[in-house]
Amino acid sequence: MRPAWSVLFLTTLIGAGQGLFLAVFVADLLSRAERPFILAGAAASLLLLVGGLAGSFFHLGHPERAWRSAAMWRTSWLSREVIVLPLLMGLLLLYGILHWTVERQSALLAGSLATLACLALFVCTGMIYACLPFLQEWRTPLTIVNFTLLGCASGLSAAAAVAAWLQPSLARPYALAALLVGAAAYLGRLAALWRNARLRPKSTLASAIGVKHPKIVQIAQGAMGGSFNTREFFHGRPREVVRAVRWGLLALVFPVPALLLLFSDHSRAALGAAFLLQYAGLLAERWYFFAEAKHPQNLYYQAIA
Repeated sequence: MRPAWSVLFLTTLIGAGQGLFLAVFVADLLSRAERPFILAGAAASLLLLVGGLAGSFFHLGHPERAWRSAAMWRTSWLSREVIVLPLLMGLLLLYGILHWTVERQSALLAGSLATLACLALFVCTGMIYACLPFLQEWRTPLTIVNFTLLGCASGLSAAAAVAAWLQPSLARPYALAALLVGAAAYLGRLAALWRNARLRPKSTLASAIGVKHPKIVQIAQGAMGGSFNTREFFHGRPREVVRAVRWGLLALVFPVPALLLLFSDHSRAALGAAFLLQYAGLLAERWYFFAEAKHPQNLYYQAIA
């Protein structure tokens, strides 16, 4: 599949925003977080969600019709995501406003509802891809697990960076939590890579073109140039680029940020760098997530794809 940068930013930014909110809310429930940190964390989480939503509009041919995407909520996970994301943003805004007005009990109720919406959003986003039977690389529970764990890991890294500025006593606990969740997310992603490397296509060239013959040799695509199919269902990058992106995600999603979280002094610069490097790794991970998905139609368009 061709990775669209708008979708890459959408899924990584909202995942980090969800993880950041969950990190802030857990500290709030435990009465460990001070109000300036809670307000800053809620605001940063909301900005990440807004940034992801704004980026998604670049993927639409007619952004003015975006509201129609919610119409198929009964059967479409994409429609459900479109509904849950604004709901989460509204609840998160309410959570921050109630804390601003010192209505802590009401804020905790809004935060609890936002937590449910947050978890639902993880499921909706993951199921958009996991529900597709013809893309074996995505058709696995690991898709939802990895979207959730990677989002929580990046959110915890962001929480540690925010805490370093506003409430340093929380920086170390958040850094340790980011290490634990990050390790789990890394293992989950490695499991998905291991699984996908051993997949065998269910379709063949014979089934792709509907010709039942034991030996088929394709010598031309049947068209002089590219088309929507050859542009949208194949990334078009050489193997060297794909291999470099894979090594990039393997290094930046966890090992490099983990070194900063483990061996730094939990300073603002170190924790900020850990989050930024991990986010770069997440962009590489999400690019590879799309690029490694082999659409069956490429069996027919292999002369170009």
